[in-house]
Amino acid sequence: MYDKAFFKSYSFDVPIVALGNLSVGGTGKTPHTEFIVNALKAEKKIAVLSRGYGRKGSGYKEVTLDGSAKDFGDEPLQIKRKFPDIVVVVDSNRVRAIKKILTDYNIEMIILDDALQHRRVRPTKSVLLIDYFNPPYNDLLLPFGRLRDIPERLYSADIVIVTKCPDFISESEMFKWRRDLNLLDRQSIFFSSVSYSTAKSLFEQGDYRYLSSKFAVAISGIAKPKYFHNQLVGSYILQDKLIYRDHYNFKKSDAIQINRVAAKHPRALLVTTEKDGQRLVDLTQLNESVRTRLFYLPIYVTVLDNQSDNLLSKIKK
Repeated sequence: MYDKAFFKSYSFDVPIVALGNLSVGGTGKTPHTEFIVNALKAEKKIAVLSRGYGRKGSGYKEVTLDGSAKDFGDEPLQIKRKFPDIVVVVDSNRVRAIKKILTDYNIEMIILDDALQHRRVRPTKSVLLIDYFNPPYNDLLLPFGRLRDIPERLYSADIVIVTKCPDFISESEMFKWRRDLNLLDRQSIFFSSVSYSTAKSLFEQGDYRYLSSKFAVAISGIAKPKYFHNQLVGSYILQDKLIYRDHYNFKKSDAIQINRVAAKHPRALLVTTEKDGQRLVDLTQLNESVRTRLFYLPIYVTVLDNQSDNLLSKIKK
């Protein structure tokens, strides 16, 4: 209906960069959004617009540092806490939100998080993320596979980024990816890896001596926790794994479970993801022992083959 102009798409006078994927979760949209913000915030006044998945309530809200994941969603709150000086907004009505952002602020670029399927806004640049381990040509539409959109939608993207790659990709493999995706001449392809930096305490009373423990308990509510677990296995013996669904809203009963598992493994570091930390920090029923040992792993993106500057120049054009 959008292609036939029965439904209207809106364009704006500032650059709009839309990030999205074809599959359900787990391609790294938030860390790639953060990568772009971190690289360009010194030269452009940037705003990030998200629908705020998992939040309670609706409508336009500007994300604030003193809010919670229930107010804004975990991913927008993570971005705001990492970049407190930029404007982060949540609203499922993206046209309304963009108009208000441009009215209230002198913004020079807006990044739309998870926007491939939202056709009301016509982006200046469309960036499609594809999981290295789950290419669309090997997948099926929901409910038989993980695809939320038809594979042919990849041709609407200006830039394709294959994410969660090994640290090295040969030129022949890069060429094979371009060939297998059957990309158009106008489309650029890049490759990135997702890494984790040194764990940080989720609470003020965190005891950093636990980072030297040989043991860990993993707590996660993300789409694909195996990458997170694999990172921990390199440094710790995993004594237990608490796995919840993506964007899971932790409850009192979950705090009781976490307290119980922590008591079972008193020497273990308790580790969660950066996204899960935005929700766990508000779980008031966690006991003092858990608050002392609960850390999160900050996540970041590296563009392979020294192509960061090339990718950013494509985004800015």
